[in-house]
Amino acid sequence: MARPSQDFSSKRHFHWTRKVGSDHEDDEAAASQEEKQENTKSHHSAASNSIPTPKKKLPAVAVARLRTVLTAFGKSKSGLPLSLGPRVIGTLFGSRRGHVHFAFQKDPNSPPAFLVELATPISGLVREMASGLVRIALECDKDKEEEKKAVRLLDEPMWRTYCNGKKCGFATKKEYGDKEKKILKAVEPISMGAGVLPGIKGDEAEAGGGNDGEVMYMRAKFERIVGSRDSEAFYMMNPDSNGTPELSIYLLRI
Repeated sequence: MARPSQDFSSKRHFHWTRKVGSDHEDDEAAASQEEKQENTKSHHSAASNSIPTPKKKLPAVAVARLRTVLTAFGKSKSGLPLSLGPRVIGTLFGSRRGHVHFAFQKDPNSPPAFLVELATPISGLVREMASGLVRIALECDKDKEEEKKAVRLLDEPMWRTYCNGKKCGFATKKEYGDKEKKILKAVEPISMGAGVLPGIKGDEAEAGGGNDGEVMYMRAKFERIVGSRDSEAFYMMNPDSNGTPELSIYLLRI
């Protein structure tokens, strides 16, 4: 009887040991499978994070067009700044026997963005300003060709001139040459005022429109108001005029 009992006991012990070992192996296999899955997921995640996101690139044609537009907005055809801003410096100058020259500058050191010669003698303009307020209107025609070319108002070459409602001939655009540069350089330190520049002779005097060596000038700050693409107004800022500008200049394209 003792012998069968031992056999049964050994069989039970062997069966239990085999079962536990099998379960343990199954658990290890399951754990190993889960670990492999987690490693696979982490590998895919790391790979996806390491792969850079492709950036969209603009075509070369679009980049070239963008640069062209920025360049066009930065400068005008004449190389001058495109925008004067709401405050500008205006200078009237000319020989005693010559015509009026008018220049608008963004600042004292910059070249004039608008420079014209009026048919009005500077002596007559001085008399008009001494008698009261002066309104100067410059008008030009709007042509279809100009609309296609998109010519700036300040770049128009020819103007009809009116002073206090009276027609005063024509005004023409002037090139900013050495003669005009010397005169504006001489009045550069002056922010507001009027006077005479002595000692300008020969070719330098011709910039004022005559052969007289003395050049009369008036210099002041102006407020610039842009009504539209075809209209701008400049009002002289004078602190002694109780808010009323002594000189106003209107540019109109009709």
